[in-house]
Amino acid sequence: MKKKSIVCGVLASSIAVAATLGGCSLVSTNTAADMNQVVAVVDISNSAALDKEFENCKDAVGSTSIIKRELVAYFINYGYSVYQQNNSYEETFNYLLDQLIDNAVLVQYSTMYLLYNKASTKNDKGEVVSVDDSIIATYKSKGSDKEKYEYLLDAEDINIASYNLYYMINSAIDSREKDILKEETSSNGTDTRTTPDGVDAQKENYYPSKDGKLDYGIYTGYKTVDKDGEVKDYRIDNSGAYKKDKLEGTTNATRIKAYNEFISNLTSSSYDLVDAKTENLSDVLSLNYIQYEYVNQLQQRIINKYYKLYEDELNVKLTADDYAYIKAEYEDKIGSQTESYKTESNFTSDMDSMSDTSFILYAPDTEDTEGGGKFGFVYNILLPFSDSQNDALKALQSLYADEDLDGGYTSEYYVERNKLLSQIQTTDQRAAWFNGETDYAFKATDGIDYYDNGKNSSWLFFENNVSNRDKYEALDKYAGLYPYNGKVVKRDDDYILSPNKLSINGDVNGTQSMLDEFVAYIDHVMKNDKGTTTYDKAKINNYGKAIAADGEALYTKVNGKDVIDYSNFVYTTGKVNFGENKTEEYNRANLLWKESKQYAALSAVNELQYAYTTDTGVLSQYLGYSVQAGDTSYIKEFEYAAHLAIAGDENFEGGAGSYVVCAGDYGWHLIYVTYTFDAGKNQYDPQWDKNIDKEGTFENLFYEWYKSKNLSNISTTRKNKIITDFKLDSTVTKHESAYKNLFELDKKN
Repeated sequence: MKKKSIVCGVLASSIAVAATLGGCSLVSTNTAADMNQVVAVVDISNSAALDKEFENCKDAVGSTSIIKRELVAYFINYGYSVYQQNNSYEETFNYLLDQLIDNAVLVQYSTMYLLYNKASTKNDKGEVVSVDDSIIATYKSKGSDKEKYEYLLDAEDINIASYNLYYMINSAIDSREKDILKEETSSNGTDTRTTPDGVDAQKENYYPSKDGKLDYGIYTGYKTVDKDGEVKDYRIDNSGAYKKDKLEGTTNATRIKAYNEFISNLTSSSYDLVDAKTENLSDVLSLNYIQYEYVNQLQQRIINKYYKLYEDELNVKLTADDYAYIKAEYEDKIGSQTESYKTESNFTSDMDSMSDTSFILYAPDTEDTEGGGKFGFVYNILLPFSDSQNDALKALQSLYADEDLDGGYTSEYYVERNKLLSQIQTTDQRAAWFNGETDYAFKATDGIDYYDNGKNSSWLFFENNVSNRDKYEALDKYAGLYPYNGKVVKRDDDYILSPNKLSINGDVNGTQSMLDEFVAYIDHVMKNDKGTTTYDKAKINNYGKAIAADGEALYTKVNGKDVIDYSNFVYTTGKVNFGENKTEEYNRANLLWKESKQYAALSAVNELQYAYTTDTGVLSQYLGYSVQAGDTSYIKEFEYAAHLAIAGDENFEGGAGSYVVCAGDYGWHLIYVTYTFDAGKNQYDPQWDKNIDKEGTFENLFYEWYKSKNLSNISTTRKNKIITDFKLDSTVTKHESAYKNLFELDKKN
């Protein structure tokens, strides 16, 4: 779980939606004067609820006027969805205005808090001992809201606000230019394949910087000179880090055309957000509407900064007395789970919802002896029968069906099925990431330690997440270093792919070995010497011989009845070496710690699932399929192999990092154990002081969840209290006559 600030929701910008405006006219007079009418005024400075220490600050903050343009912009961004729920423009605009008023109240209070905090000197106990009136005076001397907000914020906050605004404007223009460049043509495929969660997810509070300054500009294609002779250059060479994201084929001409379309919506008589008569349309940052959006971004940073300071104070309490609060929460959850899991179905149900914010701290005893009575999670790489092999399999099932036998077929069926299994060939399943709905492919560059066995290409996927870690989050549980397995030729509008063929052990017509790829890639990601991870080749050599030689060998006696011995369908076994003295408890606690061997192996196997499995149901699962002790809903071959992998037997250790290959009616299953539970005991022995700051360890995940839950609740409560205390008839004045004409839109259109 990523560490994120816990802040209350603030208003979203309307820039992104403003690129694609349409629909009914929102103004009747179509004049800038109409859009500049004040629809509400907020002033909390004389409220009785205001903290006494803010006395010196309240006059500095003053009142906030909400103008009609803000209300219209908010409607464009959010109002249509509200209207669809209530089917009333009057209710919609009154609701939106209330949201703007709430925001103004929060901004005013947060501003007072930050100004008081900036002017205050505190002792070691955090008590204010003096207030510097000159700081308050300097704030009051600032001529605009923009200057005042920037005075209270640090350089990073200002850079983030600017970057967020510029990024939204560039994205809005991009959406226009894509159509102009005809990037989205009929040559794009429609095939899809599940992608990992978090593709192209940008880091929170990211902004590109150079020498401590924002290195990002708006690209409109224009270069202008204002009335004072100042040059405003919005061409590509002046756009900083945006140049890395520019659209392929862009020119000043195509960009100007796209920008003009963007501006035409803002100047449209339907919305009149920009005045074409008085404003310099080619200087995007000079537009009043854009300046308003920048102030809106600064206001969001003001609110965020207030909550950050407020939460820092509360967070000290959560960690006080040697983590007393979190320890109490941990023990309380163990107690409730110990009681709840006396009913085993409660436990298995909770397994399916387990995540890094939903923990299982205790596992119950079970009477099931099969599989050692253990529970766990597994990944599944399925190498399937081909269509023709499936047809042959169905014919075999009809030929050898016998309902009186365990499994429903005679032993001859399994002999013939093994022959089909031995001929299974598969290929890399990620073609849709090249020629499908979205092109995710990129050619690896120097500096990326991708896997290369001499047969793979150097084409990887999700370039932002893999190679631009300053800006984008790394993909969880996904190493990103396994190239497309085959030859790749890039043409202008698509890719020509020639995939390599693989069989389970590489003994079919010169195919690659899936098992060798599996262990070699795990070693690569774990940074092991080649050949460190192995599998039992003796099992492979003996596989199928007992069944083929004597059908009776397939069965074993259980309570006097012939029951299939599913160990006959285990092709091979193996286990990743996480290092000496790595207990199951240690494996559980460190599975998602990104510096651990467990995480490296997990991320390697998960990526191989995306590359090869045709069992797409397992993709994007938290830790794979949950496997309960005893009977499951899985086919019996898979159930047996999963139990073996999780619990082991007298000849095989099992547990986290173990893997088993088994045969089944769908093909070969390569089953990897991600996580196991120890029955009848607590699953962790937390070392809070040692591990709480190691991202991904159990202690860290539990603490981040606990902090998020509590601070989120506290912050919401705090927000509601501020609005309740300060959103009063005495602090808010609405001018309904200024926006009442908006109530009649359904009658005019």
